[in-house]
Amino acid sequence: MNDVVAGIVWSLAPTVLVGLLFWLIMRAIIRADRTERKVYSRMEAEERARRGLPQKP
Repeated sequence: MNDVVAGIVWSLAPTVLVGLLFWLIMRAIIRADRTERKVYSRMEAEERARRGLPQKP
């Protein structure tokens, strides 16, 4: 019985680890994109204010 459980764990471990790695990479990409958009919006608002243009809706 112990060998069966070990076999199940060893067969599922690579799939779980690859899934976890994929999730971590996607999370990092999405967070970086969100941060980049926020910074770009802030820079654009500052530039519009400097030029005396109306704010974006």
